[in-house]
Amino acid sequence: MTGELFLDHSTSKLTQMTGYIDACVRKLDPDQIWDRAHPAQNSIGNLVLHLSGNVRQWIGSSIGGQPDIRQRDREFAPDSRIASSELLQTLHLTVSQAITILKNLPPDRLTEIVSTQDGDRSVLEVIYQVVGHFQQHAGQIIFETKRLTGEDLKFYLTLPLRQA
Repeated sequence: MTGELFLDHSTSKLTQMTGYIDACVRKLDPDQIWDRAHPAQNSIGNLVLHLSGNVRQWIGSSIGGQPDIRQRDREFAPDSRIASSELLQTLHLTVSQAITILKNLPPDRLTEIVSTQDGDRSVLEVIYQVVGHFQQHAGQIIFETKRLTGEDLKFYLTLPLRQA
């Protein structure tokens, strides 16, 4: 039961964060999506490409057995600019495939050791790393979208403060 809860929560978080990223990208014009305020900073577009590559490699390949086709350097290259629709299509397709893998994953595989770009890891650790990594970069994308638009994206309801 614990394994099923972990897998359900992981797919829920990937779905939620993908929705947030989608909403952010749709609020921005192409120049905003691909802007780098500083050479050491990644654009929102590069972060989306990076998340797609990471999910495809770690879940698709390491857990799902798909071929590893990742080109990590291209994810961060300033000239990797693609249309917003293609960017979102890539993200949605990648996350959808990963969710399918996770929904069909028997919980007893969570302790199985698989190979990743960083060495051998348990399937549970791979999923935990991917979801945390995804949330980290989703937060960066949300922050940058708020900065660029000056808008409250209203992803979270404001709850009344409890009286102590």
